[in-house]
Amino acid sequence: MGLTTPDDLKHLVLHFTKGKAWRNATLPVYVRGEGCYLWDENGRRYLDGLAGLFVVQIGHGRTDIAHAASKQMEELAYTPTWGAAHPPAIEASKLITSLAPGDLDAIFWVSSGSEAVESAIKFTRQYHRSQGNPEKTKVISRRLSYHGTTMGALSATGLDSIREQFQPLLPGFIKVDNTLGITDGVAAAQQVEEAILEAGPETVGLVMAEPVQNSGGCLVPPDGYWPELRRICDKYNVLLLADEVISSFGRVGHWFGVERYGAVPDMITFAKGATSGYAPVGGLIIRRGLVDELMDSENGTFAHGATWGAHPVVMAVTIANVTAMRDEGVIDNVLANEDYFRARLDEVAAAHDTVSDVRGTGYFYAVELTASVEKGIALTEDQTNELVNDHMPGLIADAGLLIRSDARGAPKLVLSPPLIATREELDELVGGVDQILAGAAEIDLG
Repeated sequence: MGLTTPDDLKHLVLHFTKGKAWRNATLPVYVRGEGCYLWDENGRRYLDGLAGLFVVQIGHGRTDIAHAASKQMEELAYTPTWGAAHPPAIEASKLITSLAPGDLDAIFWVSSGSEAVESAIKFTRQYHRSQGNPEKTKVISRRLSYHGTTMGALSATGLDSIREQFQPLLPGFIKVDNTLGITDGVAAAQQVEEAILEAGPETVGLVMAEPVQNSGGCLVPPDGYWPELRRICDKYNVLLLADEVISSFGRVGHWFGVERYGAVPDMITFAKGATSGYAPVGGLIIRRGLVDELMDSENGTFAHGATWGAHPVVMAVTIANVTAMRDEGVIDNVLANEDYFRARLDEVAAAHDTVSDVRGTGYFYAVELTASVEKGIALTEDQTNELVNDHMPGLIADAGLLIRSDARGAPKLVLSPPLIATREELDELVGGVDQILAGAAEIDLG
């Protein structure tokens, strides 16, 4: 097969991709990956500064993980976990729960983060119903948050730009402010308490939040925020979900990001990094007591399922990936280098009048942009859209990087390298950001 043409691409509908880009002959086609790098069909190398999509923790091209999948396919390619089990699902569940905080020691497996969030919403409803509280169905989440694309997860999502096309969404989903610009964690969490009281505590079943919120630009919670969420949820008999589809498996320097912020939730959703992208996975980890209470109720079952949940091959890949991350000290690498990464980003920010903020932790950062910090001039909405949609893709490609330019909230660059990245690769990533910012400063946005 020769180089890909627009005619070749017309049979493949791309995700979150505008028609103009879909029909563009320069749309990238990647053919190989190794370590922190990808190569396109023209042979050009790119530093994967987004880890695919916050996914490839252990890096590309791991033959050991491929061999684990191949071996499992030869032994047992498929059987469902409906009224039965298989060794890879048992082993993967024991491994992941051994790393989870507190008494979160039971996993319901699915195939994506959206499905994991959907499962959390359904478990919440059925759990409260089983305990004699069927009216506790409302869900509180945060503005600008992203929780997935299925209808329940999208209803919890706080991004109007991807919600409006699918209205009406599910009722009973309440939005509160996120923590952007807030330094008092207790006061920020108390907005959740106010929302519970306004809605009626007898009607609220779930509070969900990412430990570090992606949309809005890597929003790190202020001190005291998560412990106060825990106190509030306990007070009103509301389940607390840490949506860790991005922040788990080392992205913010811990197996689960919520560990960094001093609270144990009732449930954790995960996906992405559990397999480093070598197979599609998602999961809901639940506190043992909640599972037992549901199973001991009159109905006695979690009435939810998925054909591909705990797929044997995916479980084998999960085991291989997480074991390798543990044995090779991948998370230790993040903790050893996170301060260096932040310092390098701060150096670049200081050199560019267009950088208004650098936010994040671990290997997860956003570089927020403005027209001029010195003059106090912000980019208009039109200027933001032009910069992010028309100019940034080319500037990023010219710098040899794969990172995200994002117009949700203020314009920003989002950086999320593989967790195996060394200081040499972090320097390359930050150097590319420096080049992008210099190029953006030359553009006349009117």
